[in-house]
Amino acid sequence: MIPIENLLAFALASIVIIVIPGPGVLFVIGRSIALGRRAGVLSVLGNSLGNIPAILLVAFGVGAVVASSVVAFTAIKIIGAIYLVYLGVQAIRHRKHRAERDGRASASVVTLLRQGFIVGLTNPKTIAFFVAVLPQFVVRDAGPIWAQLLLLGLIFQVLAVVCDSTWAVAAGTARTWFGRSPRRLSTLSGAGGFLMIGLGGALALTGAKS
Repeated sequence: MIPIENLLAFALASIVIIVIPGPGVLFVIGRSIALGRRAGVLSVLGNSLGNIPAILLVAFGVGAVVASSVVAFTAIKIIGAIYLVYLGVQAIRHRKHRAERDGRASASVVTLLRQGFIVGLTNPKTIAFFVAVLPQFVVRDAGPIWAQLLLLGLIFQVLAVVCDSTWAVAAGTARTWFGRSPRRLSTLSGAGGFLMIGLGGALALTGAKS
């Protein structure tokens, strides 16, 4: 069992890292602005589920290999960036249709979860982060290392879901206010789409290990 002081220190460090807006937060905000609170929260859940394989890889030692491989790291990053751009383009293409529906997201729960899952799964920085951070809070005499890494990863994901959902609700609430005007809502949906495209482009253009 990991000492309670290590768990508290890890939780505090995780919260500090999570509340600083990064690619995951920008993705959620873009989705919420483009599609509303429902889509934003479901994207958070899907994104979190997409991170589970990364936690498993790190817990059982494979994550270090992926994080150290420039080819694997870059390939995953490019795939994720392309998918983000695709989602942004879709948001822009269908912005008028969504505005006419008074902002009600037409995508199903499964679709929104799947899209969030793919974004989380294709974010190689998640593996690099877990490889760099999780081992710092492991105690060798406190039980199986893989179990400790798995526990820490799951704790991080629970905290991330809570914090990112707050961003999703806040951005979705702003969208609701804009939704009083179909024209403003259409513009806002387009802005959310451009945000996702910009995020995808930024991730694709950063260095292999940035």
